Amino acid sequence: MNNPDPGRTSVAESVEGDAPPLVRACGVSKTYALGRRKVEVLRGLDLTVESGVFLAVRGASGAGKSTLLHLVGGLDRPTQGDIEIHGRRLSGFSASALSRFRNRKVGFVFQAYHLLPELSALENVCLPARMARVPAARASASGRDLLERVGLGGRLDHRPYELSGGEQQRVAIARALINGPELVLADEPTGNLDSRTGGEIIDLLCALREEHRTTLIIATHDAQVAARAPRVVELADGRLG
Repeated sequence: MNNPDPGRTSVAESVEGDAPPLVRACGVSKTYALGRRKVEVLRGLDLTVESGVFLAVRGASGAGKSTLLHLVGGLDRPTQGDIEIHGRRLSGFSASALSRFRNRKVGFVFQAYHLLPELSALENVCLPARMARVPAARASASGRDLLERVGLGGRLDHRPYELSGGEQQRVAIARALINGPELVLADEPTGNLDSRTGGEIIDLLCALREEHRTTLIIATHDAQVAARAPRVVELADGRLG
């Protein structure tokens, strides 16, 4: 399959009991070159994540958590091994198919928020929908509804610099959900927040995951955040413990 369409599901995948897991990492390694030195971040990692699961990937800074999420979300490619989504290898996706996959099937929540400073909260939330060619009126209605759900109905026109850290992260969560993704990847979503605000963000992610029946993978070094997940895996020295 040279140019798979990430928006389609095969007949075999639709048969109850025969569907592969949402995510499967098979023998995944990732090595970066730093000048003459090679840094092996992930080493032969295997991981399976079923649909609808809330998984926490716990590990110290530098353990490879962000790298793993980037590979699963199609932001980067492994040096060795494969990442499969519903049984389809991301390595077989064309550049355009991979872009559609990221836009329509995956929602990203980053520690640093990554909001565009020149756009309002509503415009930031609607951006992935507009990239998916959703009509402006429909995207705006969905964005307004999501911002209401995350408690920012009164902040629609505010720019990121006018929002607190917790409010910016709520905007980022709404943006991650605008296209109804199957998978939400949250990379240290509470890392820049105080403990109270961080707890509120995790509460919000958990509530929205259940409401939207979304698979959620959180990368965190925080034991309290990891404890909220029914399933926790430990990442150390590039391997899952």
